[in-house]
Amino acid sequence: MVAPIVIAVGVPLAVGFVASTVSAPGILKWYPKLKKPSWTPPTPAFGPIWSSLYVAMGLASHRVYQAVGFSRSSPLWMLYSAQLALNAAWNPLVFVGRKLDVALVEVVALLGTAAATAVRFGTIDAVAGRLMVPYVGWIAYAAALNGALWRMNPASRLIKGKEADADAGADGAPAVAE
Repeated sequence: MVAPIVIAVGVPLAVGFVASTVSAPGILKWYPKLKKPSWTPPTPAFGPIWSSLYVAMGLASHRVYQAVGFSRSSPLWMLYSAQLALNAAWNPLVFVGRKLDVALVEVVALLGTAAATAVRFGTIDAVAGRLMVPYVGWIAYAAALNGALWRMNPASRLIKGKEADADAGADGAPAVAE
């Protein structure tokens, strides 16, 4: 039998791995073409940062599991699952769908559910709540970055018709001055 801690840490890591694998072509080909704010971290930093945050989230969930157990119908675990699902959806929305406006709405929902999860975890186990704080902070940063990218790259908005075609390059990426 697999140890609960392996499952607890493995689930968010697997969610992140799948989302980033699905999104890899957009991360490698489309994202570099976007105009970015000066405070954008280098692309290679994202993997280690997210991985560390997923491990902390998994450790937090394990501490809560040890305190209260697990039930699929529990509002606590449904909230945790919802934020994991929103987390899994964000990368593909940005890098596969290339719709920064839709992704911005989604990441705000992720921020709310992650913050609610952190608060709820903290009421059960103070350390678990604190382990979630960097994750929530990084999501807030990701939301701000998503918003800046949306403002700086109007072709990545949900526009219809000839405007979208005129603003986008042959690969659908926004036209970017070199």
